[in-house]
Amino acid sequence: MSSLILVQLLLLGLRVIDISADTWRHCTDLLPLDLLSFVLERDTSKLVPGVHMKQAGGVRGVHFSSPHTSMSFPSSQLLVNCDLFPKEFSIVVTLKVSHIAPKRNEYIFSLMEPKTPEKRAVKGKENDDRDILESNKERSISGEELQGAEKKKKHDKSNEERGRITLGMRISRKCLHFLFKVHGGVVEHWVFQGTRLADNQWHTLVLTIGRQHVRLTVDCNSPLEITPSRPFPSDLNIQGSRFHIGSRGRWKGLFSGLLRQLVLVPGSDATHQICPSSDPQLAALSVPPLLLDLPVMGRVGDSHLTSYDMEERVSVGLERSCSVLLQGQLWFNPLRKGLYLCDGAVWIPVLEDHKRLDYVLEHQVLITSSETHDVEVFQVPGMGLMAAMAHRSKASGSAVYLWTHSGFKLYQNITTSEALVWRHFNMGKKVFLVVSNSGGGLHNHFNKESDFSVIYKWSKKRKQFVRFQSLQTYCARDWEAFNINRQTYLAVANHRRGNNNHTIDSVIYKWNRLTKSFEVHQMLPTSGAYDWEFFTVGPYHFLVVANAFDGITTSVDSVIYVWVNGSFQVFQTIKTFCATDWEMFQIGSRVFLVVANGHRLHGNGPSQYAINSTIYELDMNGQLFVRFQDIVTYSAVDWEFFSLGEEHFLVVANSFNGESYSLNSILYRWQGYEGFVPVHWLPTIGCSDWEFFSSKGESYLIYSSAKAPLSKVFKLKTY
Repeated sequence: MSSLILVQLLLLGLRVIDISADTWRHCTDLLPLDLLSFVLERDTSKLVPGVHMKQAGGVRGVHFSSPHTSMSFPSSQLLVNCDLFPKEFSIVVTLKVSHIAPKRNEYIFSLMEPKTPEKRAVKGKENDDRDILESNKERSISGEELQGAEKKKKHDKSNEERGRITLGMRISRKCLHFLFKVHGGVVEHWVFQGTRLADNQWHTLVLTIGRQHVRLTVDCNSPLEITPSRPFPSDLNIQGSRFHIGSRGRWKGLFSGLLRQLVLVPGSDATHQICPSSDPQLAALSVPPLLLDLPVMGRVGDSHLTSYDMEERVSVGLERSCSVLLQGQLWFNPLRKGLYLCDGAVWIPVLEDHKRLDYVLEHQVLITSSETHDVEVFQVPGMGLMAAMAHRSKASGSAVYLWTHSGFKLYQNITTSEALVWRHFNMGKKVFLVVSNSGGGLHNHFNKESDFSVIYKWSKKRKQFVRFQSLQTYCARDWEAFNINRQTYLAVANHRRGNNNHTIDSVIYKWNRLTKSFEVHQMLPTSGAYDWEFFTVGPYHFLVVANAFDGITTSVDSVIYVWVNGSFQVFQTIKTFCATDWEMFQIGSRVFLVVANGHRLHGNGPSQYAINSTIYELDMNGQLFVRFQDIVTYSAVDWEFFSLGEEHFLVVANSFNGESYSLNSILYRWQGYEGFVPVHWLPTIGCSDWEFFSSKGESYLIYSSAKAPLSKVFKLKTY
């Protein structure tokens, strides 16, 4: 049998060889090709002559001062084993152009044929570098010679474009041009009118060439479509051709703006890969890492220095908010002795007197009216730091505390019924809190099997939270608020319906601006859902659910969803054991997810409470989360990640070891290659939640207890 298979394979191989010998090979089934990274990352320690890195508005791109040969390479190095250019493709470009003369065209990139044999014979061993010197020769022409030279130059230009350019993209003051060669050596021009990209702003373009359409999408807006007189050729030969980035190999037509992203996507429409985007002018598919990192200021005279345009001004003060309007601005905090850069959302340390954790000190024992399932710490403008406690008792309700110089003080009581969780969120300048009630109660106007969750809104006049909207839930264990494309969503983790039905739907709600209420957007099947965690990686939005129990076993799959075309779709499933919490965190460019596994249980068998909780890391190449580290936990119900200076920590809420609720929760420190290692043991009683917060330069941890009417605040002493 094996010999027969071998013969069949040989015959198949001969057939493939016979077919490929008589046909041209198309570039198909290729991954996105990052042209800019291909030339920048040959030597990441320095940029080639004629190429400079500049920063505008806190965003970096490359600027070309001359068409250096290092920004040119044979197409065969990128389009391997291809004779013909893809019939369908997309080109993604992010650029910034300040001004272009009315009669000037600048090349973003080009694909040029080799010089003809006749030209090679005349030029001998000279290569494309001689084109760079032509501008110097042209500058010496004057008087009557100029008129004749101009005519000759136009004629030569026409011949050169028709004879040498295979494909190219160039920009003028008001238009974008796409050029390619068709049969007979004729260069076809497709012109997108009215783009007006030379406005000194960043823009992301997606040019899509398909069988039935030609579209240009600018900043994820409605596409500009044209109907060409002839389609893009299916037999565009690229043998021997060279890519030129930022030029066509000459000074004339050199791109004068900043280029941040240049990606060729064979065989697909890249628009759906980057749009919609929270930042459409800088929508990213593949930006060279060299342009993502923060500027590093080198020594004067260092030959490896990269040049930057630093447009930022430095503000000084103790508190400063970071927003899109302040993107690229610098802030010096004299208390922390640190310099920070605003990336449009948060302040990133540039220079900082780094804190290091010395020891953990008990700061406050907060006596509560009841056992507490959850604590939520948040800011209210004009008030300061607050904490909402989800108390178990129906009689006493739940409480909101205000942070003072001595610790948390009771501020407001809110009627709740066996509250399980609080979550805060903002919509514009308005502050909201949502609570999950699991005890039904007199105010439950839904049905006997369901509970109700209530959204509260902060009243500036009354300086209290007031009831805003009620939503039907089923023993909801968690709420998660998030924003996608400027829309606000709420996800509820419905744990069970009645006493036994754990396989039910959890719900994604969307804010309706017309009715001013949250309405059902999507239902997702869950099994004893315990927690939702929303996070964003690049242009992608994820939502992961912690599934705890399916009615028989705690060994169930938790699910990671990804946002696709307006709804969440399954991205990956991970086997978990009574998963109670997911925490996403980043260390540098690495993305992690850690799950809190509660216990192992199957049927009527015994429960196992000492089990591994697991940290997963996102594999960018494989596009999935892979196991990174296992940590032994004891009926873990929560993880909290935080950073102090350059140090990173995880603290776990250990709640029960099978015999006692009084046991240590453990603080772990990031040790790089070793992962997280234990550094502090914190005594807790039925620990149900951890929250990290900072106030006036000091850092704290607070935990809530589901088995005792108290919570504790720990102060993190640093040096």
